Formats: sequence, C-alpha cells, structure tokens
Amino acid sequence: MTERPTATTTTISAVKNFEGKLVRIRGWLYNKRSSGKILFLIVRDGTGIIQCVASKGDVGEEMFKNLDGLTQESSLIVEGTVHKDNRAPGGYELQVTSCEIVSQAWPDYPIALKEHGPEFLLDHRHLWIRTPKQRAILTVRAEVMRSAREFLDSEGFVEVSAPVLTPSACEGTSTLFATEYFGEMAYLSQSGQLYNEATIMALGKVYCFGPTFRAEKSKTRRHLTEFWMLEPEAAFMTFEELLDLEERMVSFIVHRVLDRCSKELADVGRNPKDLEDIAPPFPRMTYDDAVKLLHENGFEFEWGDDFGAPHETFLASQHHRPLFVTHYPTKAKAFYMEPHPERPEVVLAADLLAPEGYGEIIGGSQRIHDYDLLLQRIREHNLPMEAYDWYLDLRKFGTVPHSGFGLGIERFVAWICHLDHLREASPFPRMINRIRP
Repeated sequence: MTERPTATTTTISAVKNFEGKLVRIRGWLYNKRSSGKILFLIVRDGTGIIQCVASKGDVGEEMFKNLDGLTQESSLIVEGTVHKDNRAPGGYELQVTSCEIVSQAWPDYPIALKEHGPEFLLDHRHLWIRTPKQRAILTVRAEVMRSAREFLDSEGFVEVSAPVLTPSACEGTSTLFATEYFGEMAYLSQSGQLYNEATIMALGKVYCFGPTFRAEKSKTRRHLTEFWMLEPEAAFMTFEELLDLEERMVSFIVHRVLDRCSKELADVGRNPKDLEDIAPPFPRMTYDDAVKLLHENGFEFEWGDDFGAPHETFLASQHHRPLFVTHYPTKAKAFYMEPHPERPEVVLAADLLAPEGYGEIIGGSQRIHDYDLLLQRIREHNLPMEAYDWYLDLRKFGTVPHSGFGLGIERFVAWICHLDHLREASPFPRMINRIRP
C-alpha cells in the first residue's frame, strides 16, 4: 500500500515555496462559487487569500456536498497540492485533496460581498477588519510601527513607557479626558513627552510608543479621540538635528513599507511610485513665508493663528515630499517650546505636513531648558504649579538643551495607504460619536 504523503502546514503567503507539494492551510471561507462538479473556495488566513479547487472526484461526494453548503466565514483546514496559476489570487491555487470543517458560520453574516455604508461598517468593525483591504491596512500599520522601532533602536534610542494616567496637561487643558483617581482628578495622557524629558536625563535618547487621547469635538477625517503616537526625545539634540532625524526616520519607514508590504499597498489601491521619491532632504518653509504664500493665493489668514486643514493642504500641495513648516508663533504653540534666540515671538518648532492633503504627521520642537523661562511660561498659560513641580526639577538638576517630536501613527498610515478617512487606520477607531465596538 502506498503511504499518503504528509501535508506541510503553512500560510497562504508562503505557498509559493511549496509548488507541486502537499500543504495544509488553516483559515476562513471568504467566498465560493460552483461549476457543476467543481467548487472554487476562496480561503483567507490572515496572510492573504488563495483559491482552493475541490472536485467530487478528489474529495468524495459527501465532503463535496458539505463544502458546497459552507457559509461565508466558516473556518476550515484545507489540504491540497500547490499549483502555479497566474489567473488565481496571489498567483497560486490549491488542488484540494481533503478538508476539515472546523466551524460552520451562521448564515446571516452581516458583511456580505457588496457595498455597505461607513456607519454600518463601523458598527461591525470587529467583522469589517476581516476584508482584504482592511487586513492590508492593518498589516501596513504594523510594519510602520515595527520599522519606526527598528530605526530608533539603530540610532541608539531606548524605548521607555510613559503613564496613561497623568496629573496634568501637556498639549492644552481644553482637550483633556478627566477621571476621578482615588479622590483626586487625573487625566488620560495627551502625550508622553514630559515623562520622556525626565528619562533622557537617565538614558540620553529615548522614545515611548502608546495610545494618547484628545477630547477634541471634531468630526473631520483627520481626527480621532484616541490615537497612537511615537515620541522620541534626546538630550543635547538641537533643532536642526531634530529635523534631520525626522526626515531620515520618515524616509526609512516609507521604504521599509515599500519593500515589505508591496502586496498590501496594491490591495489598498496605493501606487508605490507615489512614495518612491520620499527621501531627504525634505523642503522647508518658515511660518512667515507660509502666511505670505497663503495671502498671495487668496486665503484669509491672520499671523499668529495656527493653520487649519485647508491651509495645510494647500501648503503641502506645492511639494511631492513632506514639507517642514518651521518657526511658528510662540502664542500658537505649547508652553514648553524654546523661543528663537533672536526672535522670541517665534519658537524652534516644526510641523511636518504630508503630501496629498493628509496634514500634520509630525509635530516637534526644541524644548525650553531654562528654569526661569519655563516657570514664566507655566504661569502665562495658567497651569497648576503643583502639577509641574517635578517637571521644573528637570531644569534645576543638570538641565541641557533637548528636543523631541511626536508622530501620529494613524495619520501616517492614512497617508501611506492613501485612505479617505483616519478611522480605517485604526483597528477600532474612537471618535466623538463612536466608542463601540
């Protein structure tokens, strides 16, 4: 008796390494169609999709009948021989020899293979993420986060953890989420920056990575109330060195995504050629010049205000690479930013604006390192002194010039994937009208 060959368990993304061999795929039924005595099962497993061809002659009449009755999102384990087929999804298909049905899905799966409205899809986000485009976006997101860590680790930065519950504001008291904390008030973190400024005095160069919260009553496609932020900070880093770090890191991440997620970019409809030219140096423009350009092109804008979405979109549209806008007015930015040594009305700060209307993806600055000036700024902003005693201590004991920035992951992913709305760049987005699922 001839012994049946043993199937190798693998993933759909790796079947190209097993052409002509027997493999085992574990996944879910995405779609199916029938052609008489042949079934075409489209199976997904989290790494991709593959067409599995089942015939009555190969699997037997009973199994064929069971497969024919499978509902969308039923889970199954398929064994079959890998064949190259350029017409099939991914370029390969599986000639099925056997199949185990792990779980038959209920027949009323909400997300049918048709168009649905955004609110319906967000109500069913826990199921929507299974679709090929959403899976691809989340894969790109994971690569952005991995590549960012890879870059910073190679630059000698140390990852640290900043608390989510804090006693004070970082970006402004009007956008804080407050909660009671054993008899006193605490707030969900807007940024880990202030804590990074403490840890650089111990470790030199650090970054934190985690969720941040802004209670902004905004319904634009650029805003979420909870988002993830990457925040590097470095002792002795000057403003110019900061901008150099930002453009090198952004370029590194973009090209890692191009190298490692080309299929996912194709699945979301992003043309890789749009990103191939992202490399230093990035164009730069001062806030003064930006205001002048806006005036010349018919925008009503008052010097001292912060830019809104239409202004950022127009400014970035002048370039095909991300644009640095530098030296913002002191009154338009946070209390901790270092003033220009020759123009105290502006600060050593820069926003990095993505092309194609995606807005600010990075905000950074050199920080105030002088105790007296920082104390003055805290008072000018009417911030509670007791909440910043520890932050002032950093300027008492070994203060040094230092700089840092925050990169918003969702905006970065939205730009890379050319998404219409930030909500698709988060696994489970939080907006002013949505906290479920």
